Amino acid sequence: MKPISNKVANMKPSGIRKFFDLASTMKGVISLGVGEPDFDTPWHISDYAINSLYNGKTHYTANRGLLELRKEITKFHKERYNQIYDPETEVLVTVGGSEGIDIAMRTILEPGDEVIVLDPNYVAYAPTIELAGGVMKSITLTEENEFKLLPEDLKAVITDKTKAMIINFPSNPTGGVMTKEDYEKIVPIIKESDIYVVSDEIYAELSFDQEFASLAQFPEIRDQIIVVNGFSKAFAMTGWRLGYILSNKYLSRMMTKVHQYVIMSAPTMAQHAAIEALKNGYDDVVRMRKDYENRRNLLVKRLNRMGLKTNMPHGTFYVFPNITPTGLDSETFCNRLLEEEKVACVPGNAFGDSGEGFIRISYAYSIDHIIEACNRIEHFISNLG
Repeated sequence: MKPISNKVANMKPSGIRKFFDLASTMKGVISLGVGEPDFDTPWHISDYAINSLYNGKTHYTANRGLLELRKEITKFHKERYNQIYDPETEVLVTVGGSEGIDIAMRTILEPGDEVIVLDPNYVAYAPTIELAGGVMKSITLTEENEFKLLPEDLKAVITDKTKAMIINFPSNPTGGVMTKEDYEKIVPIIKESDIYVVSDEIYAELSFDQEFASLAQFPEIRDQIIVVNGFSKAFAMTGWRLGYILSNKYLSRMMTKVHQYVIMSAPTMAQHAAIEALKNGYDDVVRMRKDYENRRNLLVKRLNRMGLKTNMPHGTFYVFPNITPTGLDSETFCNRLLEEEKVACVPGNAFGDSGEGFIRISYAYSIDHIIEACNRIEHFISNLG
């Protein structure tokens, strides 16, 4: 066989999927590894999509997506987050938020451009940067600072080669958030350096203790911000694979060129489902968010009680407990926990070097599963003695 791309050959498989696949081969496993809501998509959303099929709406849409959907997206963002975008020229509907990150990187990067990533970070960022020819530069976020981005850390890592930064708040895997006051401290740095910021806001609606804040709310840097969002987490629509990008007109036009060649348009049925979600699904979001908050409170209390220091996550449906008191590295901890107690979590080093010493636990599962998993984790820790 002829050689393949070294970038692909040397790319590590996803640490999240690794433990999911291991767990799927074992009986009796409680899997708290994958970030997927345990709720089914609310029926009125699915029913609306089914009706679109009955009515023959099975053809391509515009490359950018249905205009009706784009109008609902901009209406939602104005009302919920005070982000103002033109539905005709500044919105691009994508196949999940993942495509949004990918085409943003491919659009803005030249070979050798540096992209700042916060460590720990979602597993897809580094490969996406590398495949686009970029060079990743990391900023270490710390447990002591609640995994926030500090202005002095950002300023220290920016160079003449810095083209962009990817941020994700509320954060997967840490559950950390940035407030408006936190962002105010870094806005002047972003403006002065003239870098792009890809803001992955997929967990915006899973903010528990304060209003969600976004860099796109600051008009002085608005044109430097590329907002990536979607329907998977808030509306329990993971399998529909639908996301979107909000950006200035020029960037949006350039990203649409990439999108139209590799995708053409997002699935039509999913776009109709998303219209119904935005029009009539917010009560579902509120109900699910309350359930997640109750699960969070229970899980954090149990983990801290058993000696695994765990910050209270103010967003997402993940906790990121510190497992260093056990004396095990994160990979060993997760492997042994799976083998000995049949509980699947994700080692923190799957999310970057700074994730070592932590594990990610998803609470997008029922209370009963979480309680039983906690019992097993506690039993595992007590036997390490």
